[in-house]
Formats: sequence, structure tokens, C-alpha cells
Amino acid sequence: MIYENAQGWRDASRKRVVLFAMSGLGKTHVSSMLRDQGEWFHYSIDYRIGTRYMGEYIADNAKREAMKNPFLRDLLRSDSIYIGSNISFDNLTPVSTYLGKPGAVESGGLTIEEFRQRQEQFRRAEIQALLDTPYFIDRAEDLYGYPHFVCDTGGSICEWVDPSDPGDEVLATLSRHALMVWIEGTEAHTEELIRRFDRAPKPMSYSANFLDACWTGYLDETGLCEGQVDPDAFIRWTYARALAHRQPLYEAMAANWGVTVSASSMAEVRDQTDFTDVIAKAISERG
Repeated sequence: MIYENAQGWRDASRKRVVLFAMSGLGKTHVSSMLRDQGEWFHYSIDYRIGTRYMGEYIADNAKREAMKNPFLRDLLRSDSIYIGSNISFDNLTPVSTYLGKPGAVESGGLTIEEFRQRQEQFRRAEIQALLDTPYFIDRAEDLYGYPHFVCDTGGSICEWVDPSDPGDEVLATLSRHALMVWIEGTEAHTEELIRRFDRAPKPMSYSANFLDACWTGYLDETGLCEGQVDPDAFIRWTYARALAHRQPLYEAMAANWGVTVSASSMAEVRDQTDFTDVIAKAISERG
């Protein structure tokens, strides 16, 4: 770790952290709070994915739908209108909408092959966005004068890394430049995340092996064929399994590459001082 002990963290003139956890456990909330206090640069991996690495995919998908309308098609072909995504730190819907859900096309789903293709696009984009972190650390200080840096990762970071491999490119790159911090939820948090997801299921990214296992398992369990699958039903069925799949990966990432902070402790953070104290405690507990 780049901070040898809690005092080293407290004394650091440049504090740099990477937050990772399941979506919904406070990464973006804490990152935004630090940013709003003026001394922290907030690097959002999902925002970087949507603007730099998947922006054309997202815009082209919207244009493809617009081309189905004769009126809009003529305007597009004459360059009379512009179509783009209005993505922001607080609105990452264009990314999730593009990812989509596999299942019956007439119900708004994608064929499994199209879904797999978009998942692979996202995998490549997220890995590159994570590897861009050192560049943004330097950019934040050199260009904008921010002394401190927080990287707000997506929940799927654990899908693309091997926590047991000391040579893992993504984890090695991140840990050389920042402190890896896992926000660990409890069973109660998990149950609440599942309840929220059940009310409003949204697209997720999965490793190829996990997706294939879930897709095959769902078809076998329900007796449905691809064209009969309700897209929302499938991702609801998959969500709890995804949480269980990711938990040991996050745990290994924290054990081998960083520190752990409970979600309840992070939820009590109100300012930079609280954040510094919570991280210092996590470093001390790691020993």
C-alpha cells in the first residue's frame, strides 16, 4: 500500500484512494461529498466509460433507433439535427440503457449474442478507464491543482481482475498510485439492495463465464427458449447470484491489495475529516 501506516495517511499532503463496492453502498455519495468540499478530484469510472470509451456506441444506438422514423432519418442524413447522450456523474442512464437486457426483443430485450457483444465492449472500456487512473491523478493536480484524488469505480471492477495474481495489471496499476478501499456491506445491506433492484431492475455487466452460466441455468430452470425470456425477469433472477459471486472477489481484493471500511462507517462520513479518520482506522486495523 502507498501509505505504510495510519499516521502516514494522515500526514500525506496528497491523499489518493480508489473506492470499490457493489453499486448502492455509497461510493459515489462519498466521492461527491469530497469533491464538493473543494480539495478532492472525483474521477468517475462509469462517467469515463460513457464519455470516452462508449460514447460512440451509445450515440450510434440512439441514431439507429431514430433512423427508423422517416422524419428523423431525413434530418440526420442532412446533418440537421444532433443526437448524443447527456451523461453526467449523477445520470449514467445512457450507459446502462445501452448495455440492455437479454431476452425477448418485443419486450425490449436484446438477443443473447448482441448482449454478449455489448458486455465485451463494456469490459474493454472499464479496464481502460481503470488504467487511465494514474493519468487523471497527474491531470487533477497539474491542470486543476487538486491535492487529493478519489476514484469512484463501478461495481463490476471485480469481474475483470484476479485478486490472487500479484501481476494483475489493473490492480497493480491502481495500488501503485492510490489506496484501494473496499466498502463492505452486511447481509442487511445485501437484502436492501435486492429489494431495490427488484423494484427497479437495471442492466448490469457480468464476466462472460458468469453470464453464460446464468443464462443456461435460467433457460434450464424455466424451460423457456431465448425469444421467450422476459428481460426484467432474467436480470432479477441473476442479481442475487451476482452479489454472491462478487462478494469473495471484493474480499480478496481488499485482503491482498487494500483495506476494508464498513458501509455503516462510511455512511457516517460527513466531511474530509471524517473520511480521513475512517480510512486511518481501516489502515490501523489491517496492521
